[in-house]
Amino acid sequence: MHQKKLEEYRLTKLDEMTIAEMQKELAEGHITSEELILMYLENISLRDSNTSAVLELNPDALQIAQALDFERKLKGPRSALHGIPILVKDTMDTADKMHTSAGSLALKDHYALKDANVVKKLREAGAIILGKTNMTEWANFMSDKLTNGYSSRGGQTKNPYGAFDVGGSSSGSAAAVASNLAAAALGTETSGSIVDPAAQNNLVGIKPTMGLIGRTGIIPISHTQDVPGPLARTVEDAVAVFASLIAVDPDDPITLQAEPFEKYNWSIHFKKDGLQGVKLGVARGLFEDSISKEQLALFEDALEKMKACGAEIIDNVDLGADQEDLGFAVLLHEFKADLNAYLGKSNPLNPIRSLEDVIAYNNKHPKEMLPFGQNLLEQANMTTGKLNEREYIEALERNRFLAAEQGIADTLKQVGADALVLPQAFGCNINAAAGFPAVAVPYRISETGEPFGIMFTAQAFSDPQLIEYAYAFEQATKGRTKP
Repeated sequence: MHQKKLEEYRLTKLDEMTIAEMQKELAEGHITSEELILMYLENISLRDSNTSAVLELNPDALQIAQALDFERKLKGPRSALHGIPILVKDTMDTADKMHTSAGSLALKDHYALKDANVVKKLREAGAIILGKTNMTEWANFMSDKLTNGYSSRGGQTKNPYGAFDVGGSSSGSAAAVASNLAAAALGTETSGSIVDPAAQNNLVGIKPTMGLIGRTGIIPISHTQDVPGPLARTVEDAVAVFASLIAVDPDDPITLQAEPFEKYNWSIHFKKDGLQGVKLGVARGLFEDSISKEQLALFEDALEKMKACGAEIIDNVDLGADQEDLGFAVLLHEFKADLNAYLGKSNPLNPIRSLEDVIAYNNKHPKEMLPFGQNLLEQANMTTGKLNEREYIEALERNRFLAAEQGIADTLKQVGADALVLPQAFGCNINAAAGFPAVAVPYRISETGEPFGIMFTAQAFSDPQLIEYAYAFEQATKGRTKP
């Protein structure tokens, strides 16, 4: 395509284009993957100064696109993601010319030797890794004073909708997709870091059931709670990425549970009447004391929309637990053990081999590294890293009982609800501690200009049903608005 025509295409067609629409354009020869990359690079160069969402670009992206264009002509597309540009969070190893740093200058020179499992799956599907996204440093486990979206390596990620919170640690992935800097992105969640940035950036976010997607090669916080997932502008786009990641990961034992979903037909859940006859519980105790009046009004309005779609609302559901009951000690203890294992096995040229090394590096460079302190890193380092402390075991047992068994699974059964529905990402700590899925979907932009979303959550492996509810709600409300 001529440069002038390409610029016209970028300005008039590219924004908000779905992955399915891109595939149609590619199949019909209207554009190439190489041109897609060029257009997104142009968007990044013009728009990212407003968001600081993209940390680093893949220098091989254009040549990979050319190769995939050639492959398409020769053999046809590999999958729904063939030749599609995707951004990944800076916790995800890429065995290429990009660094993997968790947003920290301590790891600014670290090159991973192998692709993370999720990166490998994307490449196998024919997706193009366009670059790495900025994030909250160490996935928001550095300091309890750290601002969402800030990292020493990338600075402050900003919400493209205005001076609002950009959301939990996958903030760059969310801000980038909201700004149309890529087709979709990957984030990770330990406690709200997919669903919260999705809600804050008017996006769809899928936080899968623990065990559907392998975590090997992702800089960790907690093997009990960490899970990767997609951020996208539509439910169908998010599912296209999600489906490509589901597989047994031989190095992540819990993913044996992924096998029944590896060849699953997710499209059967794209039903406009997917909320008809569905019973949704509302656990007001999780948000009534901290939600703004405007957000509460928007939530009540969203509930009415769900009723109009045929859903039954079961109000004032009591989960018998709140987020304060959950054991933070699980994350504190697992972080040291898991991070030391990751760093100890990292590229031998990486001088940072342990949590202690990270803390020492930060102390040597306080001006760049410690504007918010590092009290969480220091607290985690005070644990033994052996995961045998009584405090840890008690917290682990309490989380599994309060969040999973008693909190969500039993409550849904007792009240006869299919799922819980919540405003924004309220209650995300509970489904995170349980390892249960959640899907965030856009609803409205508030009068102040801040995005407002809805989150559906339920028991383990209810991912297909949650996607069906989210899709039906999305189709009925069309809540996505570009910044």
